[in-house]
Amino acid sequence: MTSTDPSEGLSPSSPPSADHAYVTLVTNTDYALGARALARSIRLTGTRADIVVLHTASVSIEALAPLAEFQCRLVETDLLPLSDAFNERHQRRNVHEKAPFTKGRKPEFHSPLDNFCKLRLWQLSEYRRCVFIDADAIVLKNIDRLFAYPEFSAAPNVYESLADFHRLNSGVFVAQPSRTTFAQMLARLDAPDAFWPRTDQTFLQTFFPDWHGLPVTMNMLQYVWFNMPDLWDWRSIGVLHFQYEKPWEKDHPRAEILQPLIDLWFAYLTGNGIPEIASLPNPACR
Repeated sequence: MTSTDPSEGLSPSSPPSADHAYVTLVTNTDYALGARALARSIRLTGTRADIVVLHTASVSIEALAPLAEFQCRLVETDLLPLSDAFNERHQRRNVHEKAPFTKGRKPEFHSPLDNFCKLRLWQLSEYRRCVFIDADAIVLKNIDRLFAYPEFSAAPNVYESLADFHRLNSGVFVAQPSRTTFAQMLARLDAPDAFWPRTDQTFLQTFFPDWHGLPVTMNMLQYVWFNMPDLWDWRSIGVLHFQYEKPWEKDHPRAEILQPLIDLWFAYLTGNGIPEIASLPNPACR
């Protein structure tokens, strides 16, 4: 039987300093780099919420050290206690074979099994409400109002057409930590023969079928830049999410068309030359 102890599998580096938190997940050195840009972007909004970085033991102390600049609360996490059969079904080779990504390229460091660690957020019962943000995203303005949204809230997975409004994207979501909810999730997640083709994203939409919609601007996916440019307005974007290719990849196949977004990400990574977001030019509408 899986333990429902709220701290089971978690090792925090420090006590909480607020009752709300922005949470991200780091499972390798690449996402540790992403978390640096994300943490800086969150701090620049003036929020008083904690920034919690869930990270696996595979991430080195050296990779996590730069996050101290942004007063991040580090919480080491184990992988979820899932069956061997579940883990085998959700290995990268199996997930990508059964549900191939055809719209963009997932980097080699992407591991589908790691995605399920997001569910550890529900163990953070020291917080009243959490906003999860993937480590391959940056926050462009204060979004503290999201803490007032109900569980479970997420933005639609829109980056190609409006037909995808019925699908959520789990790169940004609002949740209420609860040990009871976490235990229920584990029981349902690892049901016999369960297969979640988009890992945590598919699971969360199934677990919360009546999910509440966040504005698409609270999880603006980078492909909107060239697929749906008329939907892009810098003044309204709260979170920019670099789905598929990551801005720090050296062999980025879409670097030319996405260069303005890549340049913005690097400005947040380094803290140099961060522009006034509202003054940035929107993409040319076709």
